[in-house]
Amino acid sequence: MKIYTKTGDSGKTSLVCGTRVNKYDDRIEAYGTVDELISWMGLLRDQEIAPGIAELLLKVQDRLMICASILATDCEDCKVRVPSMKDEYITDLEHAIDRMEEELDPLNSFILTGGHPVVSYCHIARNVCRRAERRVLKLSADYPVDSIIVRYLNRLSDYLFVLSRKLGKDFAIVEIPWKPEL
Repeated sequence: MKIYTKTGDSGKTSLVCGTRVNKYDDRIEAYGTVDELISWMGLLRDQEIAPGIAELLLKVQDRLMICASILATDCEDCKVRVPSMKDEYITDLEHAIDRMEEELDPLNSFILTGGHPVVSYCHIARNVCRRAERRVLKLSADYPVDSIIVRYLNRLSDYLFVLSRKLGKDFAIVEIPWKPEL
């Protein structure tokens, strides 16, 4: 199978069940942003982080692929088997958040991001995750979208924020509180 098909040269692409849409269609924007997030998760997983964190990030990539597959599916009664999201995936993130927060000081203000590349990668991924969530919410205004996708993306962005703080602590990075100039 060749990587190039030339069927997209006119600016259209196919959804899972064959419907041709513009490459800027809201569905493509939604699952394309999720795909971008999958790549950021891979970059984050490639950093020198604890094996348990890397293992969860690999699961996150898998679950984001499920989200993208669902978003790319345009039929109710598909012949193509599309995996489904499960509430336990959200629970997994919540448990991970709770475990990390036990090690962290509470926040009293917003913090300025950065201090170490892995911390910055977490924040970039968190922002892409929020954008994916917005794209999916926009899509849901015109198409039925399973709410679990929005909930998963929302919880994942929370996880990435807490992960940035946990990794910052692991790398002895001092969090810089944001003190706006008034």
